[in-house]
Amino acid sequence: MTDPNGLIRPGRPAPDFSLPATPDGQHTGPGGYRGRPVVLAFYPADWSPVCGDQMALYQAAMPEFDRYRAAVLGISVDSIWSHRAFAESQGIAFPLLADFEPKGEVARAYGAYTPRGEAARALVVLDPDGAVAWSHLSPPDVNPGADGILDALERLGTGRQVVAG
Repeated sequence: MTDPNGLIRPGRPAPDFSLPATPDGQHTGPGGYRGRPVVLAFYPADWSPVCGDQMALYQAAMPEFDRYRAAVLGISVDSIWSHRAFAESQGIAFPLLADFEPKGEVARAYGAYTPRGEAARALVVLDPDGAVAWSHLSPPDVNPGADGILDALERLGTGRQVVAG
């Protein structure tokens, strides 16, 4: 189910989940986006320099993600209140989901949870049917950028096999 690093591998059904996205109780998860690709961007913490740069990059790349009709979901163990303030400060419009309680449950299901008690810096692209099409684990201090995501989305769009990055 996972690669040697622990991250879920391509070809596997993606675990569905629903996590809080806003303080008013709105929940979201990949099941709500069936029929289109979903990008899950696991990240360690709001407010860290690398995480801020990474999430801001994905916001700036939204026109490219939109070309593939891909939904982007950021996921960390921070609270919805931290996510709200972080999103407002960074100009992030896509959902930041709180994998807060039970702490890291979704990150664990995807093999993206660290012994430090936070989400790993991991990317998972789901195909429109909800299967894992591509996954990538980055070192915690390295912004993985968007190229791997865009390559995976391109391969989905052309029907070519997507392999782990």
